[in-house]
Amino acid sequence: MTISLREIDSDNFHQCLKLKVADGQENFVADNAVSVAESKIYPYLVPLAVYSENEMVGFAMYGRDPETGNFWLVRLMIDAEYQGKGYGKSATQAVIEKLNKEFGCQEIFLSFVPENFRAEKLYLSLGFERTGETDESGEIIMRFKSTDNRQLTTVN
Repeated sequence: MTISLREIDSDNFHQCLKLKVADGQENFVADNAVSVAESKIYPYLVPLAVYSENEMVGFAMYGRDPETGNFWLVRLMIDAEYQGKGYGKSATQAVIEKLNKEFGCQEIFLSFVPENFRAEKLYLSLGFERTGETDESGEIIMRFKSTDNRQLTTVN
């Protein structure tokens, strides 16, 4: 499976807005339109389209907190049609690798809604660990820390 992360631009913006999560997941992640709007208000947020070959299958957004300097995987969503096929795992790995390559980032944070058990399972499988903290909205915070013993690997 080849995953690529691409800039949201005038050519793919409307396609990005059409992506939707599965029924019952609407409270797990903000709508892509909200995320793109946030990236215009908060320029440290970087929205990306997730592609498999030339098909947009999802959306991701990362950012570096201007107060703490920590990198965050702020959003990850895979369209309902493509869920359960490994795209979420590959997309998360692609973001980790991008942050590592471009910024030398060895530590990445994220948060998820406690009821989103599939997301937690995914993040645990990639080496994220709970920090024991929650954010202001009650989401559980996890951290990925790259070590010499745990190298980043690409899913094929």
